[in-house]
Formats: sequence, C-alpha cells, structure tokens
Amino acid sequence: MARVAVVTGGTRGIGKAICLALREQGRTVVANYGGNVEKAAAFTRETGIPAWQWDVGDHEATLIGCERVANEVGPIEIVVNNAGITRDGVLHKMSWEDWDEVMRINLGGCFNMAKATFPGMRERGWGRIVNIGSLNGQAGQYGQVNYASAKSGIHGFTKALAQEGAKFGVTVNAIAPGYVDTDMVAAVPANVLEKIVAKIPVGRLGHAEDIARGVAFLCSENATFMTGSTMSINGGQHMY
Repeated sequence: MARVAVVTGGTRGIGKAICLALREQGRTVVANYGGNVEKAAAFTRETGIPAWQWDVGDHEATLIGCERVANEVGPIEIVVNNAGITRDGVLHKMSWEDWDEVMRINLGGCFNMAKATFPGMRERGWGRIVNIGSLNGQAGQYGQVNYASAKSGIHGFTKALAQEGAKFGVTVNAIAPGYVDTDMVAAVPANVLEKIVAKIPVGRLGHAEDIARGVAFLCSENATFMTGSTMSINGGQHMY
C-alpha cells in the first residue's frame, strides 16, 4: 500500500511541485490549503490530487484535519510542512498581528502537524517529516524579523525533533530554499529582484521543481541515514 503524504500549502508554487514529485515517487498525496478555495479546486482539477482545507496555525483544526485524512485515506507517514506567509515590514512599523500571524502559521504549523502525526509514525516505526525553512532564516533579511525568526525556528525545531524520532525510524529534515520563481517572489519589485538574481552564483532564480526534488529525496528510502539536516537549495547564494 502506498504511503500517505500530506503537503501543507500544497496547491500552489513549491507545494504543488512537491505534491507532484511525491506522487511520481508512488505516494498517495493529499494537499492541504488554508483559504483560496478557487485555486485549490483548480489544482485538483489539473492534477487529480485531493485538496483538504484547514488552517495549520490552528491546533485543533490541524488535529481534526489529520485525523480525517488518516481515517479516510490512510495513516499519514510523510509530512511536508510547506505552508507559509509573509507580512513584511521593518520592526518599528510591524504590528503585533503581523508578527503573530507569521509565527502562528509558519512555525506553529510545523508544531501542529507534528503533534497530529508524529506519535503514529513512532508507533509504526517509519516516518518522514520535511520542514521548508528559508535562506532568510539562515542569513536574515531586512524587513523580515517575523519571517526570518519563524524560518530560523523551523531549523531548530527540525534538529530537536530529529533527535526524538531517530530511534523510531522517523527522520526529520529541513530544506532552506533560496529565491524561487513563485507568486511570493513575483511580488518583489523588478529592480529589487534584479539585484537579488545578481547575487545568485548560478545566475537565476530557483524553480519549484528544484525544491521538490530535494523533498522527494528526503522522503525516500535512500535518506534513512539523514536526519536533523538542513539542505540548502539556493543556487549558491548563501554558503556556510
């Protein structure tokens, strides 16, 4: 029986590419989404992959959503925490709500999804959790104290949970994408984007598929000895 994978924020951009890569790997994939019903429906029509709605930043909603998937599709053995938002602004102009919402969804969503699925993975002796961090969580970014903090937190969360899961056959890894040609990056002003690309040694933005291939590897049987790691996929923009 194919292992069931849930990809949060899975109906667009990087999440969509991850869903397709995992399905190609032979997984039974469920895409989670937060609010855009129209785009989620279009995603399902295009791909045939079901899209289930719940707010990953809402603890109870996440527990209920994952329980429904487990009951109706099968035990969740792969989780990709991809859902994320931005509420950019310099600190002296950033509201508490802008801080809290980014932390609630970007970092809180990882906790909520793990609480819903990690115990079952432990019991079954197999599991894969892949958390999507960010280059900006590693290097910081002007005007993103909320986003950079949440993404940096994801990297710490990954290392800590990996230690809990290792002896139970559950690996927990992260991917830190650089700038990828998604809707989020498309919103960056052209003159700013030009400066960003100039700092990427390979000379281009990343593609969603670049990230998806990394996720597929971490979810495969070829990655059993890899846990607590952060895979940087950023075209060489940040090396350390």
